[in-house]
Amino acid sequence: MKKSKLLFLSLLSVLLLMVLAACGGGEETTDNEGTSGDTGGSSDEKASDIKFLSLATGGTQGTYYALGGTFADLITEETGIKTTAEVSQASTANVSALKDGNVEIAFMQTDIAYYAKNGELMFDGQPLEDLVAIGGLYPETIHLVTTADSGIKSFEDLKGKKVSVGAPGSGTYANAEQLLEVHGLTMDDIEPQNLDFGESTDGLTTGQIDAAFITAGYPTAAVEALGATTDVVIVPVEADKAEALIEKYPYYAVDTIPTGTYGLETEVPTVSVLAMLAVKSDLPDEVAYGIAKAIYANTDKISHAKGEFISPETALNGIGIDVHPGAQKFFDEQ
Repeated sequence: MKKSKLLFLSLLSVLLLMVLAACGGGEETTDNEGTSGDTGGSSDEKASDIKFLSLATGGTQGTYYALGGTFADLITEETGIKTTAEVSQASTANVSALKDGNVEIAFMQTDIAYYAKNGELMFDGQPLEDLVAIGGLYPETIHLVTTADSGIKSFEDLKGKKVSVGAPGSGTYANAEQLLEVHGLTMDDIEPQNLDFGESTDGLTTGQIDAAFITAGYPTAAVEALGATTDVVIVPVEADKAEALIEKYPYYAVDTIPTGTYGLETEVPTVSVLAMLAVKSDLPDEVAYGIAKAIYANTDKISHAKGEFISPETALNGIGIDVHPGAQKFFDEQ
């Protein structure tokens, strides 16, 4: 009797162990199919957790916003992640939005990205060390815009005038300050007005301001709207001043606004920085790869005039900060 009892208990123990082993195997299989395990999951699993992406652009009359909707659609189609283009105050504000986690992708100027990464100028002592690039886009031309009625033909004519210079700490403000500097002027020599692009052209139309700095790829909607109602003048940056600017701030390049743009009768020499897309380094590699592929493999779908400048062959030129490994993988494959 005792032997029978012991045999029964032994068989019961074996059966229990088999059941437990089967349950354990089931849990392991579930982990392999996507539930977080001890390793924290693969990058594929992290990418699949992202349901939405926000792309910070700029004001509604700027080039960032005009391109942003197209980019958002291309990214959505390529990655399967719903992407929306958000109106913003452009470069500097976009850095803050990335830092705070309010957006995942952002347009910005290469000079602003450099300042942010290194904690300089408007980011003094507050670097965004995990800021990385997806790629460069197109030249952002610095326009010093005025009207024929203003009588302003040179930077020196700005003395004592009401001039829109963008928001303090913005990319446009930094460009204005540096261009004034190489012309022997400071903000104290003008009456600076902190207006966005639309407000600037409205102010020029009504005569409330005399000139405006606008940093944007040409043709930009704000200046085109001004040209529809008045004779636009773009104040030139002469060659010697452009050379002095580039020597001190090497992220600038010589640029020209072509004849016919905004109704101009002759081309106008000026300077530009570069527009780029940036993200944070913790964005999964597969997502960054998908963003790069969405844009640089579909440039034929970009209808804006600046689309002709966007190319995988030139996307890494003049960036000034590290490129996200996922985006780098895409470019390496080309």
